[in-house]
Amino acid sequence: MRKKEAVLFLILVLPAGDVSAAVPPDAIKSDVVTIWLQQQHDFVNPYSRSALAVHFQLAEGWHFYASEKTAPCGINLTLRPSASGVINFSAPIFPKPRLYFDKSLGKKLEVFSNSFTVYLPFAVVDVKPFVAESIESVKIAVEGAVCSGFQCRVPNFDQLNTEVKIAIDEAMGEPKFTLPQPVRQNKPVLLAGQAGYSILFALGLAFLAGLSLNIMPCVWPVLPVVVMRLIGQAKQGRKKSVVMGLLFCLGILLFFACLAAANIILQLFYGTVLQWGDQFRSPVFVTAMALLLVVLALFMFDVFTITVPSAVTAKAGSGKGFAGAVGMGFLAAILSTPCSFAILAAAFAWAQAQPLPLGTFAIMVIGLGMAAPYAVLTSLPGLLARLPKPGRWMEIFKQAVGFILLFIAAWLILALPQQRRAGVLYFALVVAFCLWMWAGWVDYSTKLFRKFVVRIIAVALAFAAGLYLLTPPVELITWRQYDAGLIKTAVEHRRPVLIKFTADWCISCSLVEKTVYSRKDIAELIKQKSVLAVKADTTTRDNPATVALRDVYNEPGVPVTMLFLPGQKEPIRWRDKTFGNELKKLLQQLPSK
Repeated sequence: MRKKEAVLFLILVLPAGDVSAAVPPDAIKSDVVTIWLQQQHDFVNPYSRSALAVHFQLAEGWHFYASEKTAPCGINLTLRPSASGVINFSAPIFPKPRLYFDKSLGKKLEVFSNSFTVYLPFAVVDVKPFVAESIESVKIAVEGAVCSGFQCRVPNFDQLNTEVKIAIDEAMGEPKFTLPQPVRQNKPVLLAGQAGYSILFALGLAFLAGLSLNIMPCVWPVLPVVVMRLIGQAKQGRKKSVVMGLLFCLGILLFFACLAAANIILQLFYGTVLQWGDQFRSPVFVTAMALLLVVLALFMFDVFTITVPSAVTAKAGSGKGFAGAVGMGFLAAILSTPCSFAILAAAFAWAQAQPLPLGTFAIMVIGLGMAAPYAVLTSLPGLLARLPKPGRWMEIFKQAVGFILLFIAAWLILALPQQRRAGVLYFALVVAFCLWMWAGWVDYSTKLFRKFVVRIIAVALAFAAGLYLLTPPVELITWRQYDAGLIKTAVEHRRPVLIKFTADWCISCSLVEKTVYSRKDIAELIKQKSVLAVKADTTTRDNPATVALRDVYNEPGVPVTMLFLPGQKEPIRWRDKTFGNELKKLLQQLPSK
């Protein structure tokens, strides 16, 4: 019997240890796996989103296969939820798998092991009319092979059952868990030789991948500086030219050495791999890269210049400038990341499917490919002499690169979560203004005290704007989308209703959000008093809230906040941005839930 078939047909019933955990009594339990269910909200409102969390706890040494394409005979972990037409499930969100070397097949496979959770997002897409509360039954079928190093089982798991309560007037409250960002499932990767080419050929492709990074637009900001430095080095003699060029290459290799070290740590200590592109799942990293590109674009436009003190430049000839060459190479490698996803993702996928030493070497080969052109240019003075002389063309090239960098920065900002985009965009404008202050409001003839004051103000302004604009907004209040029928029903049942008329383009509306609805005391009162909080979006002309603002409530524009109190036909209205204390006082007078 072949090894691949043996994995499936060796279905043995052997004890594999006990799994002990605090789990509900209706969980699915066996000697190797325990599975139980958790709801994100106790109640779900109509036309709202929520999720189910399916928790798995496996005995040590056991795992589920993660990928259908690499699992033996395609028996990977699968969850199949079923419900009525009221609930519509989205694609499951699986955790990041780890790599497991399957000795019987002789290759690494993606698996889920130990304790992990699969999330099942859903939306309530339809409700029964005139029914305040309903219950929908949900069943989840769990399928897959549970395997260890010497056997596999294909259990007939029982279905997980739960009931989702749908309530019109009940607040959903704080979620019991937060949905993670979906993990991009890698395509199956093969060991060298299985794809029809040798290790040497694969390493050659890795070298070409690194070589291609030099033509990425993100790297272009440092190219004029590098070219100027190379031309200057050619005049200082071959020895100085070679040393500075090799130090620039060392900076590039240092960046890829950091990536290789991170990959080693993740594989040895966490049982996972470094996926190229994971850094873009971090809003902090994406924000930092976008702002860096904006700053470099301003440098290309000569809004500011980077000057080195004369005391430092005087020592550059004695070797003190070597650190700058290393740093320039490291920066060039970092700047390649936003533009190199497709190339490096494929190269990293192959490298990390290999044994650890070979994978580490392959990552460093990518760095060698990027550094090679600079090593060649600085080692051959004849090639340096043929480089074009500085002139007007270099200024035009710099300014053209500046526009490309702004385009890439805008693309990165659009990749951020929606609630962060506006803050990062505004902060980028503030940074540009502060850099203009730093360099444009003073010059070499400006008195030292005035220069100090202007630049301190620029730094303070940027710091304060960063604290205000880059702080992730916290949604303390569960807002319902505008629905005239829902508001009418709540008012008829003497339930207080708070309507916030807003728009994405309204700056005053964002100030209302900061000064009123970001207050914890007001959010707590809205929850305690069972106030129906409605967000009326008037961003576009055809939104129902826009029509109601004009035709029903006769208001000329936003921001407007209305509070319907029980027993009163007309709402209390606020059109300013500092009504928080008035709203709090009225909420305190309402009876508790």
